[in-house]
Amino acid sequence: MADLAEGNVEIASSPHRINRDIRGVREVRLIDDTNTNIGVVNIRYAQERADDVGLDLVEVAPNAQPPVCRIMDYGKFQYEQRRKERKSKKNQVKVTIKEIQLRPKTDEYHLQFDIKRATKWLQEGKKVKFRVRFRGREITHQHIGRDRLAKIEAALQEVGIVEQRPNMEGRDMLMILAPNKESK
Repeated sequence: MADLAEGNVEIASSPHRINRDIRGVREVRLIDDTNTNIGVVNIRYAQERADDVGLDLVEVAPNAQPPVCRIMDYGKFQYEQRRKERKSKKNQVKVTIKEIQLRPKTDEYHLQFDIKRATKWLQEGKKVKFRVRFRGREITHQHIGRDRLAKIEAALQEVGIVEQRPNMEGRDMLMILAPNKESK
């Protein structure tokens, strides 16, 4: 176990080797706490230098010849990494896909409702997946499903662009529309 009084931090699932865990190498390229490249030094000297400053010796590039080690506060480094991850997650755009299921027999009246719903979702920035499900002998009339999807595509060309053309997946015909950037 690491001695917390000495300032050493032991992290169970750390991606980096820290302090005394750096084994199997005699020399390392050392970068000190002020970001100055010290050069190639003995591993013992590097560890002593880290202990003198009260910081951790962290192996940052284990595959280099010789491995690169940096003197830093590892707890603070991990905190900064987690903070950066949270910030990048916060800035990520989550794309949601809404799905509308149809049948070849869906009448015009209900199709207009689906087009209105899709228009609203596309304006909100969501993707819309249209699924035409064929049952029984309907599968022999795929042209009906293609015609329906072409009609939907024409009705939604102002607010959406086709991301995936109509194609068959088993007994379903799928088409995906993405929001049109210019319409916003």
